[in-house]
Amino acid sequence: MAKRPVKKRASKSAKVPTPSATATLNDDIGEEKRLEMWRLQLEVRHMEQRLHDLFFQNLIKGTSHLAIGQEAIASGCAAVMRPDDYTFCTYRGHAHTKVRGVSMEKIIGEMMGKGNGLLGGKGGSMHLTDVDKGAMGSYAIIGAHLPIAAGAAWKAQYLKTGQVAFCFFGDGTTNIGAFHEALNFAVIWELPVVFVCENNLYMEYTPISEVTAVEHPAADRAGAYGLDSIIVDGNDADAVYRVARAAAEKARNGGGPSLIEAKTYRHSGHSRADPATYRPDGELEEWLKKDPIPAYRQRLKEFGISKKVIDDIEDAVLAELDAATEAAKNGAPPSEDSLMTEVWADGGSSWRN
Repeated sequence: MAKRPVKKRASKSAKVPTPSATATLNDDIGEEKRLEMWRLQLEVRHMEQRLHDLFFQNLIKGTSHLAIGQEAIASGCAAVMRPDDYTFCTYRGHAHTKVRGVSMEKIIGEMMGKGNGLLGGKGGSMHLTDVDKGAMGSYAIIGAHLPIAAGAAWKAQYLKTGQVAFCFFGDGTTNIGAFHEALNFAVIWELPVVFVCENNLYMEYTPISEVTAVEHPAADRAGAYGLDSIIVDGNDADAVYRVARAAAEKARNGGGPSLIEAKTYRHSGHSRADPATYRPDGELEEWLKKDPIPAYRQRLKEFGISKKVIDDIEDAVLAELDAATEAAKNGAPPSEDSLMTEVWADGGSSWRN
């Protein structure tokens, strides 16, 4: 039998989205909220750069997955959330944990395996969780958290709390069965959940465009579930804030779920072990021109916010980061009596047959 010829599609990995119409200058957000998002973006950027440095000093064990370049998504969404809303994210979850109010010391300490870490030094980079802050976990299994986020939204709906579950995942997750199952369930039950695809163009080392039949892996599939196709510039915190605000309001008012595809780009490889040599020449340089940090600094200036106010916030973040780093370095290892607890649901460590 003759083999059917396979049509090779052109790679779209180098495509950089143009600023959306929602990024036009207006004052629907306000100075206080913009300064909040500026602080959140700086906290994430500087903390992750510090984590990068600590890794190469051999002070962070294991690997880590940084989101440098993607700060606007976590920050724009966090600025919309209520304190009792839920956040579910992937192993690339330092940003989403930090913006919920978890201290830098606890995050850095956890990644250094110290007893003063967020999980007592036992969870590490890929399992950051702080239920008190609404950070409901970082999940290392691709797509595993989407049904869980739907379940949390179902609980909020049942109890009529007005809470919204925000669920963040990468572009590769859209080819996982759990993505479609969770989305279908959320639509059928009209659950208050906001699914946010952080499309950084690569599923680990493979361009998403090479293994997906549609151009926009999340947005182009929304219509199959009766949802609007929403694509946003994920490097523009204001644009992210606007679509997240609309989605959250819809969810709180009983309008059901939303699916947002945020186009962005990670500046480094998939993990610290990845030099990212598979990326086309010039692609990184093009995306660095859209770096969310300098872009937002300019945005604040355009709104008449003084350089001193902008710089003072960054200075305060850096001072906090330095103090947190020293506290984490000086933290003691997990104690012997804590190492073998919280292993099983009953709190013990005995083997179960």
